[in-house]
Amino acid sequence: MKNKSDVERLEKVIGQLQGAHSEISLLAKKSPNDSLNKFKLNLINKVLESANQVLGEKYSPFPDFTQFDADDVPTTSDVTMVLSQYMEEAERYRSDNVVNDYGWKYVVDGKVTEIPAGPPSKVGRK
Repeated sequence: MKNKSDVERLEKVIGQLQGAHSEISLLAKKSPNDSLNKFKLNLINKVLESANQVLGEKYSPFPDFTQFDADDVPTTSDVTMVLSQYMEEAERYRSDNVVNDYGWKYVVDGKVTEIPAGPPSKVGRK
């Protein structure tokens, strides 16, 4: 991460991914083979677009995937699976950029900041 806005963007994307995953997971449990409507698909694609920008190539869960095709509407279970992978990679990115320095803090531009963070959940930093 290069600056504080990178941390803010990551935190926002993590929240959006978790929220979308939670909502779509409920639909997938009820009807896993149902298609997502265009409105929800558009919102999911916007979240994925932001996630792709934040995660970059290094943390992208799928090198050949950027978003869902609106003409080939995915099922709720498809969307849940993809969102799960994005959440895992977002957490790996976050975990790679926090340290315990009298409490968990983000590392920005190679330096420990005062920006509070939760403990990492992924093992094996960079």
